[in-house]
Amino acid sequence: MKRAFSRVIALLLLIGLALAAAVYHLNVRGEDPITASKEAPASAQLIASGEYLARTGNCMACHTARGGAPYAGGLGILTPFGTVYTSNLTPDAPTGIGAWSASEFWRALHNGRSRDGRLLYPAFPYSNYTHVTRADSDAIFAYLRSLPPVAQANRPHELRFPYNSTPALAVWRALFFKPMRFEPDTKQSADWNRGAYLVQGLGHCNACHASRNALGATSGTLDLSGGLIPVQNWYAPSLTSAHEAGVAEWRLSDIVELMRTGVSAQGTVVGPMAEVVQNSTQYWTDADLLAMATYLKALPQSQAAREPVTVQPPLPDSRGAKLYKVHCAQCHGEQGEGAAQAYPALAGNRAVTMVSPANLVRMVLAGGFAPATKGNPRPYGMPPFAMVFSNDDTAAVVSYIRSAWGNQANAVSTLEVIQLRNGLQY
Repeated sequence: MKRAFSRVIALLLLIGLALAAAVYHLNVRGEDPITASKEAPASAQLIASGEYLARTGNCMACHTARGGAPYAGGLGILTPFGTVYTSNLTPDAPTGIGAWSASEFWRALHNGRSRDGRLLYPAFPYSNYTHVTRADSDAIFAYLRSLPPVAQANRPHELRFPYNSTPALAVWRALFFKPMRFEPDTKQSADWNRGAYLVQGLGHCNACHASRNALGATSGTLDLSGGLIPVQNWYAPSLTSAHEAGVAEWRLSDIVELMRTGVSAQGTVVGPMAEVVQNSTQYWTDADLLAMATYLKALPQSQAAREPVTVQPPLPDSRGAKLYKVHCAQCHGEQGEGAAQAYPALAGNRAVTMVSPANLVRMVLAGGFAPATKGNPRPYGMPPFAMVFSNDDTAAVVSYIRSAWGNQANAVSTLEVIQLRNGLQY
């Protein structure tokens, strides 16, 4: 009996060691050895290229705390597992990247590993940045090293157990992360390939535009099928669905205009996407905007049939109709027709009729504002109604908008409004 028990224990130990070895191997695969070497001073051209690439990746948005020095870190990124604080990217040696080498910076982007060997949390989207080329990584590093150093110690993350443990992170990476390199598709145009590189890599579009599993992982950088942004409760619509945010039928010029200015004949960006346009894409070159538009327009569209919805037109004296007439019609029109170049039409607006009502509810409660850009410096905005509408009021007016003027979308319940209003997962 004792011998059999000992064998079971030994077998379990062997299995545990084998799993630990597998996890270790999967966490170091694809890593190049870090060798000490003297690096030549960066040229002005390389620094300028790195500045553009850092803007393309919207690096400063996360690595700058509100009111803090640019790139000095300290911004708290809320996740379902706790808060991750961004790191100092200025060239301060004790607290920033002043002591880093270009190879160590490349390893952080490509392998998700810090200078001291620590595994990085995937709130830093290295699952996307792994596609970035070494040349682009070196340019970004040269730019960051040219910034004024800021002495600001990195703040420890505040994650719940077991998510704050290195073994748990190692298992996550073994399951969901693999270092990759961007491989151009020889069957596609140069614009398509450049767009694919930007969208999958530096643009890290699927960090928002993809659903995540219970452990916070996406199915891969090619997944752009839409998903609720954790904690924020904004829904990043599918880029592969004509019912959500697919642009297969748009003109390239309209896609470019939307990404450059935040508004176009086809729509307006609000919420988290407004921040992306304001901080990043409005500064992209015309060539890169066209490349991204080319790639997005060519994305295979989902063939899944949308479940048909048939709703009765709302009564003109319903609660939602009355609230709309008093608070909304002045801007959006009696028939939801909107006002050109100012207020979007609600009739026939796919942002209104998406299956998920999250964005519409958040727009009503928190307001909606297009980004201030060089091409649209004084955008029109929508005021918040969180202090005006009760949960019942919000459900009523949102349900009215989703069923009036020929719109066909399900009603929104008070419970759904409460969940979204309180920042709960929905």
